[in-house]
Amino acid sequence: MKHVARQRAAAVAALLAASVALTACGGGNKESAAKATDKASGSPAAQVADPIVTTYDGGLYVLDGKTLKLAEDIPLAGFNRVNPAGSDRHVMVSTATGFQVLDAAGRKLTDVEFEGSKPGHVVRHAGRTILFADGTGMVTVFDPKDLGDTKPKAETYTSAAPHHGVAIQLADGKLVTTLGTEEKRVGIAVLGKDRKEITRSEECPGVHGEATAQGETVVIGCEDGVLIYKDGAIKKVKSPTEYGRIGNQAGSDESPIVLGDYKKDKEAELERPEQVSLINTETGKMRLVDIGTSYTFRSLARGPHGEALVLGTDGKIHVIDPETGKVTKKISALGSWQEPLDWQQSRPALFVRDHTAYVSDPSSKKLLAIDIESGKQLASTELPKAPNELSGVKQH
Repeated sequence: MKHVARQRAAAVAALLAASVALTACGGGNKESAAKATDKASGSPAAQVADPIVTTYDGGLYVLDGKTLKLAEDIPLAGFNRVNPAGSDRHVMVSTATGFQVLDAAGRKLTDVEFEGSKPGHVVRHAGRTILFADGTGMVTVFDPKDLGDTKPKAETYTSAAPHHGVAIQLADGKLVTTLGTEEKRVGIAVLGKDRKEITRSEECPGVHGEATAQGETVVIGCEDGVLIYKDGAIKKVKSPTEYGRIGNQAGSDESPIVLGDYKKDKEAELERPEQVSLINTETGKMRLVDIGTSYTFRSLARGPHGEALVLGTDGKIHVIDPETGKVTKKISALGSWQEPLDWQQSRPALFVRDHTAYVSDPSSKKLLAIDIESGKQLASTELPKAPNELSGVKQH
């Protein structure tokens, strides 16, 4: 995915001040008490239960995770992205100037921002949240429990050169981070707690994306396979085709197998793949699964038991047993759709939390909540504008 320049209108702060009055957190627990103020009455606004957040052209919608009732409409100009921040109330919003903290439970965009040009990947792992700013190559690591109305203490590491990258800090403090420049991305390096290099691999052209499997095994995507970091060593798993790009992955603590996308046409303006990859981090083998429909980078997720989930352009969630590669069921969610050429344009997205799959449908301006086991629709809502990015609060 290419990050393009994005600008926020200068009037954003004024709009937010007019719509949401902020109150300071009380006590020592920043997780607990940030309150928004109801615009009509001036009384404290109700906290949003298990909030879901979706972007639209011009702002953010905050919704109740159970009922999908629209709780707050927050104006925010520009193309913005959203990711779980690693706490039970916050979401990271990638804007033109950095990663801004949204108190989704409190229905407000805070003034807390981790500045950095071209904010990219947000990773949650082992009680830490890791940010990667593509424009500077800076990695920022913090404890999401410290998020609130003030900026939490953070550790930083600056890559040798800016690039579209990603990093993950492991439970023992080691940092796995990508290697590259703005022109060429080549692999990963593993750094100790002192940030001195332990090992590296430059056998990963076009390195992109990460996922963590059972046993804290890290999988990083390449244009010809993946790199696996496990037990102190880096191993390359090659794609079965000469060009076999894996750029988006979904891992689960419940499974040693990582779900990835799979593109094999290097010359395509926009390839609409119908195969996904399953990378077994125990055996070092890769399996391709033909799901009979195309999908996009917002289509991959994992279920509560490690199931591999893919939202297809046929409108169904394809549930795959990662051990066998068999599609065990298809859950109807939407009508058929087609991926747009521009990656920033709205397309259906899949976000999974616990046993619930949330699916956005820009064409009908709808958002759905579906029980993964039964396939039953739990809730739905129609939004004022078409949803784009989809996320929510989600702890590690």
